[in-house]
Amino acid sequence: MTKKILFAMKINMAEIKKKKIKKIKSKKILKKKVVKKVVKKTIKKLGKKLERFIGNPIIHPARGTYWESKATFNPTAFEHDGKVHIIYRAIGVGDISTLGYASSNDGLSFGDRNFKPIFVHKNISLTKGEPVFYESGGGWNGGAEDPRITKIDDMLYMTYTAFDGWGSVRIGLTSISLEDFLNKKWNWREPVMISPPGMPAKNGCLLPEKINGKYVIFSRLHLGPNVPQNITIDFVDDLSFKGKWLKGEYQINPREGYWDSIKVGVGAPPIKTKYGWLFIYQGVGYQDPSKYKIGAMLLDLKDPTKVLYRSKEPILEPDMFYENEGYKSGVVYSCGAVIKDGTLFVYYGGADMVTCVATADLNLFLKELKETGIVKLKKGKK
Repeated sequence: MTKKILFAMKINMAEIKKKKIKKIKSKKILKKKVVKKVVKKTIKKLGKKLERFIGNPIIHPARGTYWESKATFNPTAFEHDGKVHIIYRAIGVGDISTLGYASSNDGLSFGDRNFKPIFVHKNISLTKGEPVFYESGGGWNGGAEDPRITKIDDMLYMTYTAFDGWGSVRIGLTSISLEDFLNKKWNWREPVMISPPGMPAKNGCLLPEKINGKYVIFSRLHLGPNVPQNITIDFVDDLSFKGKWLKGEYQINPREGYWDSIKVGVGAPPIKTKYGWLFIYQGVGYQDPSKYKIGAMLLDLKDPTKVLYRSKEPILEPDMFYENEGYKSGVVYSCGAVIKDGTLFVYYGGADMVTCVATADLNLFLKELKETGIVKLKKGKK
């Protein structure tokens, strides 16, 4: 073979190698771009809805105990110094609802758990009349149901549904100093009933800040047969409620044609964000009348009666087995949420039996919520 031919072959081989390298590089670049796009899409998807924790349920009934052997669900939560504190509803022997406690450093694993109830509601009503046909995930003998806790300065205020097991469903309010709570000294103040007697009421919670010098209380008061089951809002001067009751001055109503078309209720106490008060709530719609789903709103920071944004679709639906196998199938029900290290943690009960958590990147979640639309709030009937 001549030198000229060998030289030509070398040049040709070099060119082929260059082309191959370019092709490989272009494939790698293309692959990187594709991967980035997929990651972005995944993050965007997680921003829209909550992502369930793979270790759910995080709190199960303790079978060997007298007070939480049947159910541990509908948790409220608050964060302090990087630690998440949970108060959950428990049902045990005798079908009485009491409240239990657990805490976590990461918001997911709750190893620190109290082995006795931290709060027991004493039935106030002794009058026997017609029984109330009240479905509330067991607890037929009454007690404290569905707690919601709010930290204001150095005090913790807790609302709960007070059921006497017979004829009264009202909203109770109690409080405890943050110091006592953290030291597990359960010195709760004597509860007061803040909803009117004779009117079924539940879903109470406080805004974490006063607005124009007044406390803001969210609830669900059954104002009459022609009034939809909605979220009511009241402004009160103080929390003693001596001779005064919630009135339901403002209302957030169900929406016709949406997933929350039958009824809406308070979820977690609102959390302050740069875009507004993040308000997690429950809803039931005509499309799935047997299912409780979770949605979100953003309320105006200066006027929490003003709804700025509201999710067109649920952010969480009862799809998992632990949300369908329990006292009440098809239920996800939240009473608490916290923000920790830029992540939104929403704590909820599954099937009125277990405690679960779902998370989302807070900034992406708020961005997606803002893109869902604007609604107006009507003033309610007094």
